[in-house]
Amino acid sequence: MFNNLSEKLDKALHVLKGHGSITEVNVAETLKEVRRALLDADVNFKIAKDFTKRVKEKAIGQNVLTTLQPGQLMVKIVKDELTELMGGDAAGINLSGKPSVILMSGLQGSGKTTFSGKLANYLKNKKTKKPLLVACDVYRPAAIDQLHVVGEQINVEVYSDKGNNDPVAIAQAGIAHAKQNGHNVVIIDTAGRLAVDEAMMTEIANIHNAIEPQETLFVVDSMTGQDAVNTAKAFNDVLNFDGVILTKLDGDTRGGAAISIKSVVNKPIKFIGTGEKMEAIDVFYPSRMADRILGMGDVVSLVERAQEQFDEEEARKLQKKIAKNQFGFDDFLKQIQQVKKMGNMKDLVGMIPGASKAMKGMEIEDDAFKHIEALIHSMTPAERSKPSMINASRKKRIAKGAGRSVQEMNQLLKQFDQMSKMMKMMQGGGGRKLMQMMKGMGR
Repeated sequence: MFNNLSEKLDKALHVLKGHGSITEVNVAETLKEVRRALLDADVNFKIAKDFTKRVKEKAIGQNVLTTLQPGQLMVKIVKDELTELMGGDAAGINLSGKPSVILMSGLQGSGKTTFSGKLANYLKNKKTKKPLLVACDVYRPAAIDQLHVVGEQINVEVYSDKGNNDPVAIAQAGIAHAKQNGHNVVIIDTAGRLAVDEAMMTEIANIHNAIEPQETLFVVDSMTGQDAVNTAKAFNDVLNFDGVILTKLDGDTRGGAAISIKSVVNKPIKFIGTGEKMEAIDVFYPSRMADRILGMGDVVSLVERAQEQFDEEEARKLQKKIAKNQFGFDDFLKQIQQVKKMGNMKDLVGMIPGASKAMKGMEIEDDAFKHIEALIHSMTPAERSKPSMINASRKKRIAKGAGRSVQEMNQLLKQFDQMSKMMKMMQGGGGRKLMQMMKGMGR
């Protein structure tokens, strides 16, 4: 996410490194590169120009504190301005209706149907709501079937009427169904087109006027950059929507849409899609996104995701096992499953400060744990519960059974041993020893 932009901004801000003060000359050089980086990320020229002008005004004449270098101060100013440009604070979702009606809009291929499911899943699990999905796309082949598949995946009911070609009537009937069956949120998935056209705009406006939703959300593919911003403007002129959803932020995103969409339509980005899984949905926090764009990571989101997967009962069982020296590969496998539930690996690495820079050029596969899982599954139950019994001949057999090399098997045993020691130290409160050990692991 935003790798190119992060790299270019880092280079631009590097210009000030070593300077004793911020002057008009060195700021001009830095901001020229910042503007170029934003334009390369497909940010609108006027927005990029206004952005650098505001940064310059704030930077010139700033007294650099003894604890800060000019480069650090400039990073802070750029971060604050980026946060403001993307909306300042996180925007909530309006769930005041009985039921709360959410109308989804956007072009075909933007990920609207999938995101309708993600939003339903989020509201069900995080907000303890009982959502209903309503299929109002009567044009695209298999659109209704797709929504039913999504609904089954997340165990959320889908209302549809395949014999009816009137999306307004379907939406109204869906809301009536929700009232009768105790659903307190209705998410209406509408038709998209390959480009903005009059018929599409008239139809979505008719649905909007007929159902008067509490929330109208515009779903946009973040990989389309400036086109996404122009489409958002066209939709907003007709619908006056309440917020934006950016999908496909896990792809090769240049970042232009995320940075400039708020400035163009004056509507907040409310959610982002960060992967294919139904759990891959995040509330959009402008300050956290600014941190990530500047390569500073996003520790808060990382901790939140970890907490979501934390199981107190499992943690107690694990503690007992560690105390009795019974931590085995089945437990190791459980830890891996928890990490996998947190999201795709590329996204998680991006949340660790400095990690993206350190791992530049390295391809992080989403199935990074595949070989580890294969090796563990190739072990006997006895080997998994008592790893110390794995000798040279067992290593060969396990590696062969998993289709991996003996070197990979040795690496896994080393990782397992380090993790076991680390967990013991954490339990025993040996913080200092743990830090020494982590330094050793990094060598």
